[in-house]
Amino acid sequence: MKGGRLWEIDALRGSAVAAMIVYHFAWDLNYFNYYHKDITEGLWLLFQKSFLTTFVLLVGVSLWLGYTRRGRVKFAGYLDRGLKILGWGMLVTIVTRLFLGEGTVFFGVLHLIGLAVILAYPFLRLGAKNLVVGAAIIAAGNYFAQTTVDFPWFLWLGLSPAGLYMVDYLPVFPWFGVVLTGIALGCVFYPCGPRLIRLRGNSPAKPFRLLAYLGRRSLLIYLAHQPVLMGVLFLWKRFAPGS
Repeated sequence: MKGGRLWEIDALRGSAVAAMIVYHFAWDLNYFNYYHKDITEGLWLLFQKSFLTTFVLLVGVSLWLGYTRRGRVKFAGYLDRGLKILGWGMLVTIVTRLFLGEGTVFFGVLHLIGLAVILAYPFLRLGAKNLVVGAAIIAAGNYFAQTTVDFPWFLWLGLSPAGLYMVDYLPVFPWFGVVLTGIALGCVFYPCGPRLIRLRGNSPAKPFRLLAYLGRRSLLIYLAHQPVLMGVLFLWKRFAPGS
């Protein structure tokens, strides 16, 4: 169906959500001194980058699907949607500032997605050509990552002061390039909205249905899972025998 959901996209997003929960649970265990390995390097870092990249790529694919299915939506629609997601990002900033202090999320995944929805508007018409633009932004972001500045005003672009730590940081450079790459991939595999490659039926196996369920509720899960995990571990540490 041209206007229906694509279960494979929801399932891929759901797999990224599931991986995120696993990673954040490991982070929480480390925070409460139950797990003593550094999860910001090595295989843990690779694991984190893999599900973040998947999630952000799918932002681009979804933007393409919306563009092809709804036709020429006015910029105001993208602006409204982007500002709402940015609002949720600001809530994350406030909460992490209150409860973490050091490590406050000044520009994390929701900030990126909200801004990307707005910035992507003029790029959607480029279709697969976004692969070139995205690659250039990713390359610029890798350069920015090796550059430090003495002020925080360009933090959102990828230029941050030395020593600044955030538990979640996805600046425009290089991550908007990943969004544009997702738009290009959407154009290739879903050129007019429906999938280009035929899959076996529209009813996936049960594990994929579960992942698709998670993928359809990714924002709610993102906002709720850490308070739940942190709350459970706090109560365990506070009241468990021998703790």
